[in-house]
Amino acid sequence: QVQLVESGGGSVQAGGSLRLSCAASGFTHSSYCMGVFRQAPGKEREGVASFWNDGDTTYTYYADAVKGRFTIAQDNGKTTLSLQMDSLNPEDTAMYYCAAEARYWVCRLQPLRVPSYSSWGQGTQVTVSS
Repeated sequence: QVQLVESGGGSVQAGGSLRLSCAASGFTHSSYCMGVFRQAPGKEREGVASFWNDGDTTYTYYADAVKGRFTIAQDNGKTTLSLQMDSLNPEDTAMYYCAAEARYWVCRLQPLRVPSYSSWGQGTQVTVSS
């Protein structure tokens, strides 16, 4: 089972920036998926950004709502992701969760869907005020 530890998040005014980090442990091979999801009160959890790698190339994916504002990256040589969130707006307010899946042959097919991931972090709150 993959373990995830999240850090970052917090509160910011509209137009500001925040950064999330997520460190994973327990992967048994070099190919896997990692992603960030969010859930606002009364809404379903939704995919924000994710990546998977095949050992040579990293493929990234973004929800339409965050394209051009958020950037997901994999730390070189580490099973750690970072999510840089710029130009935040109040609609970005939510609990943000890190997710991971070792079965990359499964998660790479739908990398922004909740059912594609079996390991989840504890979540970190992001609040954007107007």
